[in-house]
Amino acid sequence: MISFVRGPVAALSLAQAVIDVNGVGMLVHATPKTLGNLRLGEEATLTTAMIVREDSMTLFGFADEDEREIFDTLLTVSGIGPRLALAILSMLEPESIRVGVANADGKVFTKVPGVGPKVAGRIVLELKGKLKPTGVATSAAPAVVEAMAWKDQVVAAMTSLGWNERDALKAIDAAVAADPELAEGANVPAVLRATLRWLGQDNTRAKVGR
Repeated sequence: MISFVRGPVAALSLAQAVIDVNGVGMLVHATPKTLGNLRLGEEATLTTAMIVREDSMTLFGFADEDEREIFDTLLTVSGIGPRLALAILSMLEPESIRVGVANADGKVFTKVPGVGPKVAGRIVLELKGKLKPTGVATSAAPAVVEAMAWKDQVVAAMTSLGWNERDALKAIDAAVAADPELAEGANVPAVLRATLRWLGQDNTRAKVGR
């Protein structure tokens, strides 16, 4: 298992980074907040978790051990894979996840695209007793990443859920065009929800038009 990587940042995109580890480029998937703290050409250290499947080996990176611990714990929940676990960490701080579980507050998790009431209920039920608040105050809202614009954060969240950057940008622009106040508010969760709703409506229109 690769527990961490250290080296210059060779490439950086909205959902992943390439770390040059002694001449070997390690592709690491991470949250927008983690990626927002990286700089091309500068040395970085990321705590990592490697997910091995029959047809792939994927490396996920985190700012610290706390994030990786939450990631690993989320993977123990039925129906939650690494992509969704990363999406949850993209939208919620580790302490917010602990507090949500401790308070049996499933609504905290339904703010994450891809997490409906049933999945949120499983998170609360299956992680009860496994995650306890540390007492460090955090907000359930996504952390503000100064280095990345709100649109970049929305794109990063969507790519972590499986969309490519081009389609994500097109959908965001369409959703914002339909509701310009979204851009003015720069509320990442609100824009993300509106974009996903627009994608659902667009798919419906496409089927009707066939």
